[in-house]
Amino acid sequence: GANVRVVLTASAAEFVSPLSLQAVSGNPVHQHLLDPAAEAAMGHIELAKWADILLIAPATANTLAKLTVGLADDLLTTLYLATTAKIMIAPAMNQQMWKAPATQSNVATLKQQGISFIGPASGEQACGDVGAGRMVEPVDIADCVDHAFSEPTPELAGLKIMVTAGPTREPLDPVRFISNHSSGKMGFAIADAAVKAGAQVTLVAGPVNLPTPQGCQRHNVLSADDMLKACETYAESTDIFIATAAVADYKASQVAENKIKKVGDELTLTFIKNPDILATIAARQNKPFCVGFAAESENVEAYARGKLVNKGLDMIAANDISAEGLGFNSDNNALHVIWNDGDKHLPATSKAELAKGLVSLIAQQYNKN
Repeated sequence: GANVRVVLTASAAEFVSPLSLQAVSGNPVHQHLLDPAAEAAMGHIELAKWADILLIAPATANTLAKLTVGLADDLLTTLYLATTAKIMIAPAMNQQMWKAPATQSNVATLKQQGISFIGPASGEQACGDVGAGRMVEPVDIADCVDHAFSEPTPELAGLKIMVTAGPTREPLDPVRFISNHSSGKMGFAIADAAVKAGAQVTLVAGPVNLPTPQGCQRHNVLSADDMLKACETYAESTDIFIATAAVADYKASQVAENKIKKVGDELTLTFIKNPDILATIAARQNKPFCVGFAAESENVEAYARGKLVNKGLDMIAANDISAEGLGFNSDNNALHVIWNDGDKHLPATSKAELAKGLVSLIAQQYNKN
């Protein structure tokens, strides 16, 4: 139902005609900075004031560079400087251009200015290369824009939330590691729900193949030590810490420098305990409101209540990983959420819906403190 007006750069006009875009948008296409047809020839100012969202898709490396330094040499870059609308950018370029230090520096600068990025995606490119740099599919871009229009509920407005998600990988040698079946789906769903509830969200993610929820700041890690370091970095400015990651309990006492060879019928490895990330953050002097997860196959409630007390948590969400069709790698789950003076069962549903219910419960308990 959105009213769309198209701004076509000179380069874009080499690929698609203004008439085609006028036909699909239902509005005249804007190409020139000084439009004689506009009132007082100031059409760019009128457009800048009219828009609720400025979407730049696709955005080339050259466009990103111009936006970063504030060049205003055409209608698009002038609109960028003149508008107060939310700005969203969907990059598209060769994978080497995307990885170039100059491009990454420009992206970081624009993100610091509050610009939202959609993608890029990875895959085969027009030049034949394979890698990150493809524009995200139009339907997915439309979903991101639709999400930007949705008004966040005020439950977590202004709060800073850190979410951990996914597994960790603990190396044994240069080619092998130990890990677990965590998909990260629950943590990513919680991060998305928290953004929609008005929070500023930092997502510390283990190795998973999931897109970053719109509006999240993502920090990728591999090992438990990496995750702890990242969490300690962000903890100082965090109001609520939600630890959904399935962190490996143990790691190899010594990582082999070379690939371990197959010699004999048995192999003995020595493991040492990994740091307990959740307990470490919960033990801080100015600790955030801490929410843990307990994925158990037996005595689910008893183990969860034990973790709640022993780790000094404010809440814990327990799930039975032995339940068919729920938990690891599934799109569905069920939770028993427990806090010091109460609890609530969240019945089986999609992880996206479950995340909304959990975030609402967290907000209620946080606001009581």
